[in-house]
Amino acid sequence: MPLQLMLHLDLHGRSAAAQARRAARSHLAGTAADDDELLPPLALDTALLLISELVTNAVRHTSGGCLLEVRLASDGIDIEVTDTSDAEPQARRPDRCGEGGWGWHLVNQLGTDVGIRHHAAGGKTIHVRVPC
Repeated sequence: MPLQLMLHLDLHGRSAAAQARRAARSHLAGTAADDDELLPPLALDTALLLISELVTNAVRHTSGGCLLEVRLASDGIDIEVTDTSDAEPQARRPDRCGEGGWGWHLVNQLGTDVGIRHHAAGGKTIHVRVPC
C-alpha cells in the first residue's frame, strides 16, 4: 500500500467522536480498496478506538473542537488530532465504574510512535501510529 491521501476533518460537539469514526472507517476502507489490499480488521478496529479516544478527549478537555487527520501508509495508519490546548494528556488511574481514565493508557499501549507537538500559536497535535 503506497502512501495515500489524508482524511482531514474539523470536529466539534458531542457527536464528534461518532463523526470521526464514521469518516475514518469510510476513508480507510476506501483507500485500502483502491489499492487492492485489505486493511487488517484488527488494525482498523484499533485505529477507530484510538481516534474515538483522542477526539473525545480533545472535545471534552479543550475549547474550539479539534482537527483529525488520518493517513494509511504501507505499514500502518497515522492518526493526528490537533486541539487548542497546550496541556498534555495525563495518565490517570482508570475507573472501573465508567468514570474514564482509560484513553491515554489505550493510546500508549495499542499505538506506536506516540508523540505530542506543541504549536507556537498555541495548541498541540497528538500523533499515534497503528501498525498494520
